[in-house]
Amino acid sequence: MSQPEGRANHIVFFITTASIEEGERIARSLLEERLAACLNLVPAVRSFFWWEGKVQEEGEVLIIGKGRADLFPKVQALVRALHSYTVPEIIAIPITSGLPDYLSWIDDSTSHSESR
Repeated sequence: MSQPEGRANHIVFFITTASIEEGERIARSLLEERLAACLNLVPAVRSFFWWEGKVQEEGEVLIIGKGRADLFPKVQALVRALHSYTVPEIIAIPITSGLPDYLSWIDDSTSHSESR
């Protein structure tokens, strides 16, 4: 997959979940739908954030995913459907450079999602 001038085709995305079980369910669904090539679950993340006018503190699980930018809207939709939070963290940053073989592997791993 060639990369258009000034636009990254590949992304790293982050999702926080309330539990390892929720994280695993979301990760497996993203893989089954070919919306990500790889997902890492990082347990025991301590999060501090503003919610409903006050500072909150929660234990969370962080999902780090690697995928394609054009599939991110589908990632967001699937995560929203499965997530327990009212406003889940679902954010992405572009991969501006990477090992070409790895980026091709992302493309190959997610290429079946177009037919869905």
